[in-house]
Amino acid sequence: METRDAIEAFAALAHAQRLAVFRMLVRIGPNGMAAGDIAARLDTPPSSLSFHLGQLERAGLIRSHRQSRHVIYAADIEGTRRLLSYLTEDCCEGRPELCGGLAGAVGGTPPAST
Repeated sequence: METRDAIEAFAALAHAQRLAVFRMLVRIGPNGMAAGDIAARLDTPPSSLSFHLGQLERAGLIRSHRQSRHVIYAADIEGTRRLLSYLTEDCCEGRPELCGGLAGAVGGTPPAST
C-alpha cells in the first residue's frame, strides 16, 4: 500500500459516523448489508449515509454491489488487510514475533508458539 492510499483510508475512518459504519460492516461479514438497513440501524439520514459510504468505498475499505433494487455494502477485507499490513510492516524493528498476534492477524508472520 502506498502512503497516499493509507492517508486516504485514515481520513475516511477519521469521522465518527464512517468509523461506526465500517466497524458494523466488519462485524456483519462478507454478506454485507443494504444501504437502507445501515441507515436505519445507525439512525442516519440516507443522504448523509450515501456520502459516508462513498468515502469509505473510495478509500478501499468497503465495497458495494447491486442486488435487485438494493445496493449492498460490505467491508473490503483485502483493503482492510492492506491497511493493517501497512501499519505493522515495520513492527518492532523488523521482528514481528514481538508484535504478538497482530502480525499474524494481518497476514504477516504468525507468532511462534510457546
